[in-house]
Amino acid sequence: MKQLIKIWLGTAALALALPASAEVVVVVNPKAAESSMTKDEVAQFFLGKSSTLSPVDQPESAPIRAEFYKKVTDKEASQVKALWSKLVFTGKATMPKEAADSAAVKKIVASDSKAIGYIEKSAVDASVKVIYTAQ
Repeated sequence: MKQLIKIWLGTAALALALPASAEVVVVVNPKAAESSMTKDEVAQFFLGKSSTLSPVDQPESAPIRAEFYKKVTDKEASQVKALWSKLVFTGKATMPKEAADSAAVKKIVASDSKAIGYIEKSAVDASVKVIYTAQ
């Protein structure tokens, strides 16, 4: 019985330690013409297939980055990094800007009408416009 209680307590502690995934939204400048986008349209910017908007990325170590790429591009963040490396090496694109966190992404997007970024839904305010919610 003690063994069973230990296993149950260990499982409960592990479940509490796992981070809850935050809802990720894609944002642009409020003055941007875009009012909504599909998952594929958003993916084009973050996979270097379209340059009409400039993607703003978050650091590789940020959990939101892995979650965003998995939900929007159906790829791991490392796969996307390899894709961008190839584009940069062949001269077809330049790496996306990288911001320290959602607040920094929001600041860049708010000041640049050609920027597109992703942040936690809880960080959204009037300085940016939500055009896609990653699910």
